[in-house]
Amino acid sequence: MSKKLSTAFLVLAGALWGCLSIFVSALSDYGFDSKEIGFTRISLCTLMLLVIILIRDRSLLRVQLRDMWMFVGTGIISVTLFSYCYFTTVINVEAGIAASLLYTSPVFVMLFSAVLFRERITAQKIAAIVLTVSGVALVSGMLGSSALGALDLIIGIGAGLFYSLYSIFGVYALRKYSSLTVTFYTFLLGTIGFLFMTNPIAIIEKTASNPVVIPMEIGLALFNGLLPYLFYTIGLGHTDASVAGVLVAVEPLVGCLVGIFVFHESVNPAKLIGIALILSAIVLLNIRLSHKSTAKEIPA
Repeated sequence: MSKKLSTAFLVLAGALWGCLSIFVSALSDYGFDSKEIGFTRISLCTLMLLVIILIRDRSLLRVQLRDMWMFVGTGIISVTLFSYCYFTTVINVEAGIAASLLYTSPVFVMLFSAVLFRERITAQKIAAIVLTVSGVALVSGMLGSSALGALDLIIGIGAGLFYSLYSIFGVYALRKYSSLTVTFYTFLLGTIGFLFMTNPIAIIEKTASNPVVIPMEIGLALFNGLLPYLFYTIGLGHTDASVAGVLVAVEPLVGCLVGIFVFHESVNPAKLIGIALILSAIVLLNIRLSHKSTAKEIPA
């Protein structure tokens, strides 16, 4: 595969993830809450990926029971809680702000990696933290009169925290299993996690009473779950992980653009500067960790 094609796959993956708010907002208009949307997305992704694995190689479903803690980490602790926090922020605040707060995740990856993998915290890493915190402050409006509520801000940053934990638990899982195996059990455990937070029967009833949402649900799982993951995996196989991390960083940019042009969210110089600072921190971290990072950035 050519470098240009692999680059295109990675950018397309990030762009698809950045459009997540379109489906979330559409389902929210039909009465689905953040937990129901999260369950719908991850459960359909589980079924889709199961079909692919059954067709491709059933041995990919084999895992050892003693390793299930890894998938509890990637699935329940990370994906379930990340999805809840992110979708809640999209619904309650703004898509652009939600996307920007989500990308505080590289900072958490850096801090966890320093403790768990003995990675050094360098001056460049500290600079990335300053850029990210400053960006979050500008995007969230904390420096102005329209500041986010404390709870909204905590939930938004929580999305970044739980998103980052996928990378940490994923490092351990990928040492023993293929990416397809890790992703399938992540989706499966994530689905189980949502069962403790929502009622699948209520989701079925809402879907049955409004069949128009069925294409939205399929689109949510296909275009914001399965397809971007496959594009990311294909591109990653022909690109350095650090470069891939930079390329998929178009996600928050697309998310903010969707918020501005699709949902007509407000835009001002402070928000634009904040977005630029957060993206600059992501690029800085990935450039610094291009050949030394233990924890790869793995998408949710």
